[in-house]
Amino acid sequence: MSRVCELTGKGPVTGNNVSHAKNRTRRRFLPNLNDVTLQSETLKRGIKLRISAAALRSVDHRGGLDAYLLKAKDVELSSNAMKVKKEIVKAQAAS
Repeated sequence: MSRVCELTGKGPVTGNNVSHAKNRTRRRFLPNLNDVTLQSETLKRGIKLRISAAALRSVDHRGGLDAYLLKAKDVELSSNAMKVKKEIVKAQAAS
């Protein structure tokens, strides 16, 4: 399983461990990913996603999963999240 957020596209970045003596060794900074089930009001079901803690706060800030996905850029979303977004758009168009 890749360590990439399905909503924001955040992934691992590299940097240095710096000791007190200023010795530098390479390291990876991993995103804080969580497996969550978010409720879609339009689809009336839960969607399982692996997202970062920052993305979870953003979803809450924008007013839910549906509002977040409708505003999100397509290039940042994973294939799973894109399928959900298309379902939401289609369901809203039918209503």
